Amino acid sequence: MDLFFKDFGLDEQYLQAVEQLGFHQPTPIQQSAIPLMLEGMDVLGQAQTGTGKTAAFILPILQNTQPGIGYIQALILAPTRELTTQIAQEAKRIAQFSATRITTVYGGQSYDIQIRELKKGTDIVVATTGRLMDLIRKNVIDLTQVRYLVLDEADEMLEMGFIEDIEEILKHLPNVEQKALFSATMPKAVRMLADKYLVEPQEIMINPTNRTLDEIDQRCYFVREDSKFSALLKILEMDMVQSALVFVRTKRRAQELADDLATLGYAARAMHGDLNQKQRESVLLSFRKHQITMMVATDVAARGLDIKGVSHVINYDSPADAEDYIHRIGRTGRAGCRGNAISFLTKKESGKLHQIESFSHQKIQECSVPSRGEILAKRDESYVQKLVEQLNSPDLERERALVKQLMDRDYSALDLAAAAIHLMRGSENPVPEENHKLEKTSRREETYKNDFPKEFKRNSKKHSSHSSKKYADDSYVHEQEKGMVCLKMNLGKKQGLRPGDVVGTITGELGVSGKTIGKIHIFNDHTLLDVSENHVQNILKNSNGQYKMNGVPVHLIRAG
Repeated sequence: MDLFFKDFGLDEQYLQAVEQLGFHQPTPIQQSAIPLMLEGMDVLGQAQTGTGKTAAFILPILQNTQPGIGYIQALILAPTRELTTQIAQEAKRIAQFSATRITTVYGGQSYDIQIRELKKGTDIVVATTGRLMDLIRKNVIDLTQVRYLVLDEADEMLEMGFIEDIEEILKHLPNVEQKALFSATMPKAVRMLADKYLVEPQEIMINPTNRTLDEIDQRCYFVREDSKFSALLKILEMDMVQSALVFVRTKRRAQELADDLATLGYAARAMHGDLNQKQRESVLLSFRKHQITMMVATDVAARGLDIKGVSHVINYDSPADAEDYIHRIGRTGRAGCRGNAISFLTKKESGKLHQIESFSHQKIQECSVPSRGEILAKRDESYVQKLVEQLNSPDLERERALVKQLMDRDYSALDLAAAAIHLMRGSENPVPEENHKLEKTSRREETYKNDFPKEFKRNSKKHSSHSSKKYADDSYVHEQEKGMVCLKMNLGKKQGLRPGDVVGTITGELGVSGKTIGKIHIFNDHTLLDVSENHVQNILKNSNGQYKMNGVPVHLIRAG
């Protein structure tokens, strides 16, 4: 029997909001959790991001609270600022036709703003544990009348070491009538927390493997640790990557990988815990608006983020266990679109592959990293397609006249076409060899061991062929790409500039796609970057000190 939201007995104002938001039928987690929570039962639920989990606990809370009675009635705890914001935004959308007030409490925002909101009176608080504890210590928040408590992403909260904060917060909730705990995975620590604080909880287990894995093409590549970057570049060339979430193990690794990709002209930015709130929100917005193609993230930073339209999830570093793997790749293959999950494993991690396959009951295809020949063939195929499209263009008269002029000098059409193609393709990046490895030189520049990317080539005669304009500095040459214009920025290493900062600031401030920005080369006191000739005027016009990067007004001029 099919269930509909009206079957739950929800007030008309919430049914109207649900309909306006485009929710047609409740998801499995909603079908299970909403009736139980409306009846006042404690709930222990396992469900992934993207299953409709937030509405599953927000709807019963809204139904059971009475707006404007002067005290906080419900508290929702989440591990990260981003998840707190997402929960509050969805709650406000569902409560849009009611008088319910919802307040967010998280680190990175002014205490004064949050205290002012609390003093106005609020019905529901969505909070991170750290900032909530601060407000409790300042005696500016009263939780004694809270009747409903939800812990979202409980496994992550425990992994991040929040158990003491959670237990301290619970001491300030003497009148809680109902508790709900939701978790993407169900490790022993979560079970122990539930056993300690939940009263006869009703368990809901939404099997994540049944939800999206059938819509995801899963591949793995066995590579050496020092060959991962080379393998990643090759796969990015072979796959039509529209929007990729790349997972790594540490904050430092996330930043370095994003910077390496941005330096080579990829629209990539990092998401990790060392970024401040404004930076994190900027990265998320750029990724959601497809201004950048890749977000390189740690598990903690990406936890709970519901991002639509992710074509690829790339496990650059392997996940801790099979459940984390399912949680990661569940961010692709949604809304009827096929997704791609790519994992890099070293030989010593071969056991993880068997664990994941056993857990998911699915076979993961083992693949070989694309060869040099395959990549060159792919490039040829792409170039031929562009040429065929150009042949259908009506605006080729000047070019035909040039060809006729050269043929009158006894050059054959075949030789002319070959020379033109060779000239146009001269600025293509070299194909990394199998043993390429990123190393730190004494200049702290990221380079390939055997074959420098073109923007890092030493200033020597042997690299002078096939180039468009070149700009030499600090013994390196920045080669301008075809269809791009080289600009000079007034900030460099001395100001702590990183490639990701360049991509993020320009896309965020000017609203242009990260694909507009090409190769980036950061020197001590300035930076050279390629931008699309179609956007150069707009970028120059709006980069004369109107915005700042690392506290310094940005000025861009044409290089040369």
